[in-house]
Amino acid sequence: MTHSEFDLHASDGLQLYAQAWQPDGDPRGVICLVHGLGEHSGRYAHLAAALGQAGYALLAFDLRGHGKSQGRRGHTPSYDALMDDIATFLAEIEKRYPDIPCFLYGHSLGGNLVLNYALRRRPELTGVVATAPSLKLAFEPPAIQVALGRGMDKIWPAFVQSNGLETQALSRDPEVVRKYQSDPLVHNRISARLFVGFFEAGQWALDHASQFHLPLLLMQGSADRITSHEASCEFAASVGDAATLKIWEDFYHEIHNEPEQAQVFDTLITWLDEHVARS
Repeated sequence: MTHSEFDLHASDGLQLYAQAWQPDGDPRGVICLVHGLGEHSGRYAHLAAALGQAGYALLAFDLRGHGKSQGRRGHTPSYDALMDDIATFLAEIEKRYPDIPCFLYGHSLGGNLVLNYALRRRPELTGVVATAPSLKLAFEPPAIQVALGRGMDKIWPAFVQSNGLETQALSRDPEVVRKYQSDPLVHNRISARLFVGFFEAGQWALDHASQFHLPLLLMQGSADRITSHEASCEFAASVGDAATLKIWEDFYHEIHNEPEQAQVFDTLITWLDEHVARS
């Protein structure tokens, strides 16, 4: 496997950091990954290694305001700007890997983004994978907090505060939590604009799930205390036969970082293989 780094230039001129993991030989398919809130693409190198052994390339970019990408930490000027960044990312991958089965993969906030991207932009892809997508939070946020966020979005959209993430709820593996907490590229910031954007987009995606037009693999842990696995079940039910739903019993938020991650990777690769064979 070979690893390389490159930059993307967003439609508004912002520079976005990206990286690619290429298997030995021609890839069977390419996975385009969108990470979660506060983290970065480098946390998925172990997923890239598992996919590489199965013959898949993984490409990922750091969201604006995250990781090694430019932008105010935890902020976006609009939800559409994030949609445009994914479009820029996919256009670059199409140039690099023409005529190869292509899958869009998102975790948590990234899951919210890829489901909305598929619904709003109607891309031609082989399939979509979403893990623990932030369609709804696993807890009901206080109404006053939501109202305050919407108010700040109107008068000071770049206002940033802590995202309040419960890091102990990421994984049952304490080493994963320790590495997350000590990772210099991880941050805990979120702006009013980003919060309102993904909060409202999650409900929009649930309301429009029946219009989802691509094969979908949706996976989540039943013990996720960060995003709602009930919302994932609701979304998959609305999509219907095109959706494959897997709820991992007692798993936490980052199913790809649980002690049983090899089982998650096997399930993912089996699904990818089936859809590459059909393409």
